[in-house]
Amino acid sequence: MLRSFLFLVACLYFSITVLQASPCADPVVEVSNITFAGNEITKPLVMLRELSFAPGDSIASNELEPILEENRKRLLNLRLFHEVSYTYTCNAGHVQVQYVVQERYYLYPIPILDFADRNFNAWLEKKDWSRIDYGLNLVRKNVRGRNEEVRLRVQQGFNKRLEVSYRVPYLIRQYNLGAEVALSDYRSRVTSYTNYKNRQRFIEQDEVLPIKRTSVAAGIIHRQSVARQEGLRVSYHNEHISDSVSRLNPEYYADALTERQYIRLELYKVINLRNNFVYPLSGSYFEAGLAQTFFLKDTGSPYTMARAKYVSYFKLSDKYSYMAGVEGQLRLAGEHAFADNIALGYRSLVRGYELYVVGGQHYGLFKQGITRQLLDIKSIKLKFIDSPKFNNIPLSVYLNAFTDAGYVADNVFDENNPLTNRVLAGGGLGLHAVTFYDIVLRLEYTLNREGDRGLYFSGRIPF
Repeated sequence: MLRSFLFLVACLYFSITVLQASPCADPVVEVSNITFAGNEITKPLVMLRELSFAPGDSIASNELEPILEENRKRLLNLRLFHEVSYTYTCNAGHVQVQYVVQERYYLYPIPILDFADRNFNAWLEKKDWSRIDYGLNLVRKNVRGRNEEVRLRVQQGFNKRLEVSYRVPYLIRQYNLGAEVALSDYRSRVTSYTNYKNRQRFIEQDEVLPIKRTSVAAGIIHRQSVARQEGLRVSYHNEHISDSVSRLNPEYYADALTERQYIRLELYKVINLRNNFVYPLSGSYFEAGLAQTFFLKDTGSPYTMARAKYVSYFKLSDKYSYMAGVEGQLRLAGEHAFADNIALGYRSLVRGYELYVVGGQHYGLFKQGITRQLLDIKSIKLKFIDSPKFNNIPLSVYLNAFTDAGYVADNVFDENNPLTNRVLAGGGLGLHAVTFYDIVLRLEYTLNREGDRGLYFSGRIPF
């Protein structure tokens, strides 16, 4: 309690200092010192690396506050802190800067109670309570105070998963190089063996598992800042299906195979210039990846896949913003397997087509929307909780009007799937809520080109 009280007093003091601070008298100032307060766990070096300025730099006085604010947002986008504020003092052409942070709780033991389908609405269509997954997802962020992350997922139920990953943003600090390793094992009593009229057809087996997947991955990360990074990832995969799946669809792995092994090399780059990584209202986002898959023991035909995504967010006024973005995929192969024929309906989709799967080799996707802020509560105080890491809950609510369009090209598995090789379009209205620990909730009513109407729920930003 005493520590929390002293921290709140410090925050109040720094807030008053910012309000009383006047612009530096000198036209150019030199940064003499940068300090941090409130970071009981996070190492100062981690925070210093995210700043665009350093001690010894010269800054024009009229640019000082915009630079300090830009870097405040950088620290906030690390997702290590609830709040970040700053204060500065000028003296004889020198400026001292201090950032004050409120750290989050970094251990997330999240119970798993999830639906075993692609999304909530796909499960709701069946209303089969046996299709439930349960378990524990344990996330430890900011390990050793160095922004490292460990994830462990133990899942039972309809789909069984074991996933372990470890990410180090700075392994060789001199070259801004980090690393990541991951292990995954997936087993299920059911799998989709084909698509008919753009709906998945499933096979369920009790005595023999219809599908098993195991993978090991390692990667090198070049991290310039929280907004700019690229990397190289290599992974090994072993996948197995039952004889029944192979009989139902001999092209599942192609050539009636029941097992395959492959190695994948992937290059990627991300430039994330959004004002807020959780629910952006201004800025831009760019992501691109190039992957080459090599099959072992003649279990498949090698293929190359390229993906790219670009989104711009524009602040129209205090309450209104506009978003527009495009995404695409290109997959080149001599022979295509059904298991790799993934396009829209999973991570990416045209809103209004949540119940459909549109497989293909290539696709393009366009999304746009206008957002109006309805509610912005900085903090809802929970007086019955003492910890400042849990007793202040922010809540923002937005009204969103949107239109989406997409096209999937498929010249291999397009038979009996009429949504391929044609324009898909949907639009609607939605309510989006953003709250505690980066939680985003979306409830959207959509109408698509086929005349389908529906109310859909999701737990991440639309694009």
